[in-house]
Amino acid sequence: MSTVTFKGTAVQSNGSLPEVGSQAPEFKLVGASLNEISLADYKGKKVLLNIFPSIDTGVCAASVRNFNKWASSQENVVVICVSKDLPFAQSRFCGAEGLENVITASDFRYNNFATDYGVLMTDGPLAGLMARSVVAIDENGKVVYNQLVPEIVEEPSYDVKF
Repeated sequence: MSTVTFKGTAVQSNGSLPEVGSQAPEFKLVGASLNEISLADYKGKKVLLNIFPSIDTGVCAASVRNFNKWASSQENVVVICVSKDLPFAQSRFCGAEGLENVITASDFRYNNFATDYGVLMTDGPLAGLMARSVVAIDENGKVVYNQLVPEIVEEPSYDVKF
């Protein structure tokens, strides 16, 4: 279990992020066109997971915009923005913003990503949503970077290196 804060109040998650050096857990999420997305789909690529509570908040939206910009300067990197928002909301946001360098993915159907990655908030006003975090996975499926943002209303670090 990990602890973060939401506007200064402690919030618990169900576990911890996958450790650097460990094999990233496989996942199944729902993409923009209701297709399944898995980590295996990106074998041989670097994958950055931008995990957040909801795309309909200012900080979450900023992280998607900033990682979209970041992705445009990277080689062989896929940025997957993960929340429990419905794919329709994720697509609406990216379409309205003209964001084309990120992939949106929802954990609404299978509800296992948040649990397996240790980011499911178990109490507080956002219980049931995901704690803001970043996980970078190399071409071999190994975790090379992780960040659980200590205060949910703050942005993650965008200085991610593989």
